Amino acid sequence: MLNLGKRELHASCMRYTLLLYCCLLHAFAGNSTHAAALISFSALNSDTTEKGSVLITSFPFKQYYGGVVVIQAQLKGIPDTLQFILDTGSAGISLDTATCVRLGITLQPSDRIVRGLGGAKQVSFARDRTLVLPGLEVDSLDFHVNDYELISQVYGLQVDGIIGHSLLSRYIVNVDYDKELINIYTKGKFNYPKGGQLLRPSLTLIPIIPAPLRNGKAQTLNRYYFDTGAGMCLLLSNQFVKDSALLSSRKRQRKIIQTEAQGLGGKMEMHITTIQEFKVGNYSFRNVPVYLFDDITNITAYPFLGGMIGNDLLRRFNLTLNYPKKEIYLLPNSHYRDPFDYSYTGLIIYLINGRVEITDIIKNSPAENAGFKKGDVILAINNNFTNNLQVYRDILKTVGTKPSILVIRDKELILKKLPIKSIL
Repeated sequence: MLNLGKRELHASCMRYTLLLYCCLLHAFAGNSTHAAALISFSALNSDTTEKGSVLITSFPFKQYYGGVVVIQAQLKGIPDTLQFILDTGSAGISLDTATCVRLGITLQPSDRIVRGLGGAKQVSFARDRTLVLPGLEVDSLDFHVNDYELISQVYGLQVDGIIGHSLLSRYIVNVDYDKELINIYTKGKFNYPKGGQLLRPSLTLIPIIPAPLRNGKAQTLNRYYFDTGAGMCLLLSNQFVKDSALLSSRKRQRKIIQTEAQGLGGKMEMHITTIQEFKVGNYSFRNVPVYLFDDITNITAYPFLGGMIGNDLLRRFNLTLNYPKKEIYLLPNSHYRDPFDYSYTGLIIYLINGRVEITDIIKNSPAENAGFKKGDVILAINNNFTNNLQVYRDILKTVGTKPSILVIRDKELILKKLPIKSIL
């Protein structure tokens, strides 16, 4: 409905411009010399030079699991500092339900439906709010409201909201992963640094880019969401994988391992494997970890899209998001050659009520074979008692090691070794 409204407004403006132009032609028809002189005068005095963009503000951010970017901000009139995920995969801007309750924010019901990986739901809005970033106030924002408790548990921090198109469409936003710094510029002519590549995505609310993919003899070119809010490298729909025969053409089949991921609507079963080659622009990546999922809510509208590119791949570039010009600039950074995470334990851990809890065990996985159980609470890994979910996940990424994990189960302390295997 929002897009249709924009098109109708655009069409109305075009009709008005055409009508005005016809009226001018009609008015000048009786005096062509005067008309030509006036048009010539207007052309000489029109300023066609686009103003250069200007830096408004710079502020730091933190990276979490899968390279996801988290920034701190406030809502005007409320002193609490809130934490937002910067997400090009968001068509708007949103707040967490519990955050709204805690802050006493009045909500307005709506018939708007928001879809995500795990389901779809009707949402309410916190309308006409001002977001206060360091050095910048962004007014007239309508936040839709979602429950982000599960996402908070996944990343081990309170996620108060998600910043997407509603803010990104107003500015030029640079994400510098080397310095962990966000730079926001005014709209206008922007000089991109040398050494990168300019993409021109299809962009209405969420950027979409074409990308070639190869696995064995199977090669395909499809479109993907450009999604900095997804903490993975690549996500493909099972229907796309099946129709393109991506996993059936190799003589030596790659491992396909059951796992779990979270999305709007809750947890969902997925599988993870690797593909031989994937390209973003002119940049090629080999043996890329890929999540496979059943697109039950049709968020990819297959065959229109094959899936999404996530931030564990995109963080390898410093990104300039120029939504006003429908441009994205990729500049390889110091993380460009970081190894991909091929680790596999079958251990699903979340931060729940301040405790790192094992919420699920994948069948026939190293974790199940080592005797871990759902509901175990992790107290330490390799004598690290920080209770820091990010730190624990980093330890569990080293393939070939056997970290010692201390858990408590039914008030009993248990020490176990967990072999970390590879999905390759």
